[in-house]
Amino acid sequence: MGLSSATAVVFDLDGTLLDTAPDLARALNRLRIEKDLPPLPDDTIRASVSNGARALVALGFNETPGSERFDELRSRLLELYMQDIASATELFPGLDALLRWLDQHNIGWGIATNKPALYTQALLAQLPLPSSPGIVICPDHVTHPKPDPESLLLAARHFQCAPEQLIYLGDHQRDIACGQACGAITIACLYGYIEQGDNPDSWQATHTVSDSQQLLALIQQLIREKQRVTEPL
Repeated sequence: MGLSSATAVVFDLDGTLLDTAPDLARALNRLRIEKDLPPLPDDTIRASVSNGARALVALGFNETPGSERFDELRSRLLELYMQDIASATELFPGLDALLRWLDQHNIGWGIATNKPALYTQALLAQLPLPSSPGIVICPDHVTHPKPDPESLLLAARHFQCAPEQLIYLGDHQRDIACGQACGAITIACLYGYIEQGDNPDSWQATHTVSDSQQLLALIQQLIREKQRVTEPL
């Protein structure tokens, strides 16, 4: 017998569901080489991936957003990224088993990301996920992106559940703030792209995991707890 479908699980994309850093690092270093600069270490780039292309351009070229050169570099970075968007990207360890378990128990899952739809859709189209997300929410689909709760409220409507029945996973403070603002259970994923100086303890997520392979057992526990709460006496 399947578990209750009143709960849904929603993932941030980069650094939470998918390890996209290798492809983004390659695109940034290809651009640096084009500009006669040496490549940066992958670990240096990895920490900034969750903040998007603007953060990567600032990291790679010490340029300030809004300048003409910044916009040119960002445009070229995204062009290079799109050319080879899914060569090394993969699910974090243990996420394949988690998605299979959700599918087997008819528990809806989705994605709420600040990655633009153009790149999100191109990436997902090339990845052999074990099941398809019920909804994919990008900045293009909302008026106010994360940390505003609009994306998760949209997910709750899609899954026909109360916002507090959502479990939202993310690797950035804005993800946890988004989940908290709509009343969701939040899981801070410290295996993701945590920048130097970040203090995830200050995010006050409901739960914290340091290893992606901890997620299956944690989410099984959370959903079973919610099922017991909602079962009639």
